[in-house]
This record gives sequence, structure tokens and C-alpha cells, in this order.
Amino acid sequence: MKLYHCNQARSMRCVWALEEMGLDYELVSMQFPPRAFHKEYKEVNPLGTIPALVDGELMMTESAGICEYLGVKYGPTPLAVTPDEKEYGLYLNWLHRSDATLTFPQTLILRYAMFEPEERRQPQVAEDYRAWFLARWRSVESTLETRDYLCADRFTMADICVGYALHLARTIGIDDAFTPYVLKWWGRITERPAYKRAVEL
Repeated sequence: MKLYHCNQARSMRCVWALEEMGLDYELVSMQFPPRAFHKEYKEVNPLGTIPALVDGELMMTESAGICEYLGVKYGPTPLAVTPDEKEYGLYLNWLHRSDATLTFPQTLILRYAMFEPEERRQPQVAEDYRAWFLARWRSVESTLETRDYLCADRFTMADICVGYALHLARTIGIDDAFTPYVLKWWGRITERPAYKRAVEL
């Protein structure tokens, strides 16, 4: 397998999952955004987005989908919740919420508060999406009031995918996301050696 990656980007979810599972893979690290600095990357992923996982003839570009794929394709692994388990549906919901609901508003904050040229920045847009993210983040805090992990009574791909959203929140200064129960969970998941490796790669 080959994973195309930018440090701290959403591809970090995939690196973290690969490291947790101890799978063999080749990592191609690029400067962000790759469509600007690595024109040849569009031959791999015409969208120019990160990540891209190439596994034989398969190419995938969705970080949470890649985590789900790895858990099923290269399992069994305790990181994946299986259909015969009671909280399988909850697990899938967290996987998809991690990107569609939680990371999405953060990308708009990044764009309109940091990446656009000064004259094109939109502070009100960034602030609105910060509030949008925090409103939806409350579901994480309320879940962690009674759980050590998001589902299935163990660390899973759901914790990796949602954990990356919190990692990104810290990076862009959304400190309000670090509520008491979230902070305890954050301590548990970031002590894992695979997380520490993923941050550095």
C-alpha cells in the first residue's frame, strides 16, 4: 500500500490507523496543498486532495473511508466494530460524522481565516463556522460523560477519526472544544504510540 500524506492534514487519520494496525505501507509525504506544490500528484488523485491510498488497483481519497476499509480489509482488529456487535451502527455514525460534520466546518475556518490572501479573508465566515463546529462538537462531550471511548467500550477507528478533528481544532485554536470529559479522552488517545508517530510523519 502507498499513502499520500501531508503532515497534520486529514491523511493523519490514515497514518494513525496504519500505525495502530502495524501494516506495511509506503508513505509519500508532500507539502500542503499538494495540488499547488506537487503538480504530478494529480496523476494519482485528479481531485488533488489529501489523502490518497493506493492498494493494488484501488485508489481511495476519503480519510474516514480509508480507516473503515483498513479495519475490514486487513482485520480482524479491535479497531473495527463488526456488524455482529451491538454498537456497529453507532461506530459507523461516528466514522462519518468525524469528517462530514466535524472536520468540514474547520476547513472553512482554515480557508477564510488563514489560507486566503489577506484581502480575501472573511473573519465573520470563520467565526460562524467556529460556532457551527462547537455546537456539533457537544455530541462528543455528552457521549464521553459516560464512556472512556466513543463506542464499543474500546479504542476504535471512531476515536481515531473524531480524535483527528480535535487535533485540528487544537491546531487552529478552537480551545473551547477541550471540555472536561473530552480532555480526559484526549489524554487517553494521545498517549498511544501510534498517535505520537502519526503526528511526526
